[in-house]
Amino acid sequence: MDALIHTRFNFPQLTKKYEGKVRDVYTIADQYLVMIATDRISAFDVVLPKGIPYKGQVLNQIASKFLDHTSDIVSNWKIAAPDPMVTVGHKCQPFAVEMIVRGYLCGSAWRAYKARIRAISGISIPNNMCENQAFDTPIITPTTKAEQGDHDRDISREEILSSGLVTEEDYALLEAYSLALFQRGSEIAADRGLILVDTKYEFGKKEGKIYLIDEIHTPDSSRYFYNQRQLSKEFVREWLMENGFMGQAGQVVPEMTPEIVASISDRYVELYEHITGESFIKSPYNGDLVERIEHNVLNMLARLI
Repeated sequence: MDALIHTRFNFPQLTKKYEGKVRDVYTIADQYLVMIATDRISAFDVVLPKGIPYKGQVLNQIASKFLDHTSDIVSNWKIAAPDPMVTVGHKCQPFAVEMIVRGYLCGSAWRAYKARIRAISGISIPNNMCENQAFDTPIITPTTKAEQGDHDRDISREEILSSGLVTEEDYALLEAYSLALFQRGSEIAADRGLILVDTKYEFGKKEGKIYLIDEIHTPDSSRYFYNQRQLSKEFVREWLMENGFMGQAGQVVPEMTPEIVASISDRYVELYEHITGESFIKSPYNGDLVERIEHNVLNMLARLI
């Protein structure tokens, strides 16, 4: 089964195309974004050589649902999701930082902690903590927003303000919105028998107003616990590490056999069903996939421009 790896659309009034690690983003009339969630998969800030069927649909549909469920907390960029793999929304000027909210010590934070690092993004971490232990209250550990091929870098609140990346007034709002979104995500997760462990949020500004942008509470941007099992793409990182790859110079991505690709695809479908509480309906995945996306997006744009 083929996966959607690249897109080459020429939508009307196209002013820019940006290819991220996972999403292809088309700017229309310098006002709107068409964000296509491809089936590319990244880990350790490296795009892996093979795509994962249905991954794009999983991510797009989860993000779309959570954008709807949190719009009362902060306005978001979404206008509509005209295709299972596409969201169309407002173009915003993104802030140059990502807001990482952590409720538990795990993942990259735990790997740093094992290396005797006791601060993340300027936030002190107590001694004698265990893997997967909850923090007394969720902490915010921002990172820089890296371009493709670069690595995100931890950055403190003080560094963000002193460098002028975000004003103090806006940063206070980003913190408040991030914690409120994490609280809402945690409540929704609890209703599904899950624990929202950590996640990232991205924000932008349009006409002086802050918007939540990009994905939210997906298995690529978040980590969940379910019966002591992690629900996130951490299983992909663990498979890579077991095979000697952590995105460092000279390391080679292990072979992604059809069996490995199929197992990752099945895992994403499983994540969707746990996170949303709904059965995943696979959209048609044949030679007409590109035509379907183009048709649905063109119909949407005809109503916007």
